[in-house]
Amino acid sequence: MDSPFSRLVIKVGSGLLIGPDRQANTSFAASLAGDIAALRGAGTEVLLVSSGAIALGAPSIGLAERSQRLDELQAAASVGQVRLAQLWQSQFAVHGLAAAQLLLTLGDTESRRRYLNALDTIRVLLSRGVIPVVNENDTVATDEIRYGDNDGLAARVAQMVDADAMVLLSDVDGLYTAHPSHADARLVPRVTDIDDNIDAMVSEARSTWGSGGMHSKVAAARLATAAGVDVFVTNGTQTSCIAHWLAGGPATHFVASARPERARKRWIAGTLRPAGKLWLDAGACAALRSGKSLLPVGVQRVDGSFQRGDTVVLLDERGEEIGRGLTACDDGEARSLAGRPGDRSARRAALVHRNDLVLTERVANS
Repeated sequence: MDSPFSRLVIKVGSGLLIGPDRQANTSFAASLAGDIAALRGAGTEVLLVSSGAIALGAPSIGLAERSQRLDELQAAASVGQVRLAQLWQSQFAVHGLAAAQLLLTLGDTESRRRYLNALDTIRVLLSRGVIPVVNENDTVATDEIRYGDNDGLAARVAQMVDADAMVLLSDVDGLYTAHPSHADARLVPRVTDIDDNIDAMVSEARSTWGSGGMHSKVAAARLATAAGVDVFVTNGTQTSCIAHWLAGGPATHFVASARPERARKRWIAGTLRPAGKLWLDAGACAALRSGKSLLPVGVQRVDGSFQRGDTVVLLDERGEEIGRGLTACDDGEARSLAGRPGDRSARRAALVHRNDLVLTERVANS
């Protein structure tokens, strides 16, 4: 399968994954797993954001329809998460792929330390060819269950991993000018600005078990495109829906407002308050300018008090700022590692990963 993307987030909702008998739609899951396996074979890293835990667990606790009680939703999720993980594990195993379950809440993508912990896990999984299957942790969530949805979670995950694009699978071809049941409704193939006119087109229709709809997809597109991620809404009811979309099938393309790297680098450089300073030798400065991560051996001095995930200023030997980054450890560990050669078995490979730093002169010239 030809793919123009190096990293792709795909989100599937309960409406597609759960059949009318309230059981998993295994034919859909098998088809999607086949498409994802083909993408992996073509060199595209894929993260799957999958709803369905509450719906899959509901029959086991006697829920005939989606409850409004938080404790019942959480109980259903605790049963359904096991079944959802088993479903995707079995479908990917057919193609020789392993699946990993990641249960996140919005706090995991908003807290910098928790964000980095999740990102570290995802990076390792992707590097090992594993398919991360992400879902909201409904078992412990509170407001997230009542008001959140996995479209928004998918957007935050796409932002976290610097995805090239995000695909939101729907039961229609994309965003229409009116409700798709209307005779005069037309598909909107491309959106460059999510303005009031786009908001007016949004349908509020929702599935029985899902919490989203086109409204949540547009909201997710607004978040993801602002972070530099292209968003596509397309029909998941098609056989081999991803292959169909990549071959030119109908979809709505929400165009990213900036490239992922630039959006992320500007966030690091300009919106976070630095908590410390790392003084670097000439070799470390040269390594950063060539696109490398900051290793402990190149750090001469550590100033300030900071925690893992805080922003630190990177200074050269003359005390001039060359960049900023998110530190992989706290100030105490940084001081103990400074100047030491790398040892992956005992110490962190990098104090600041190259994906988490920005050179000052590059931001100024971008």
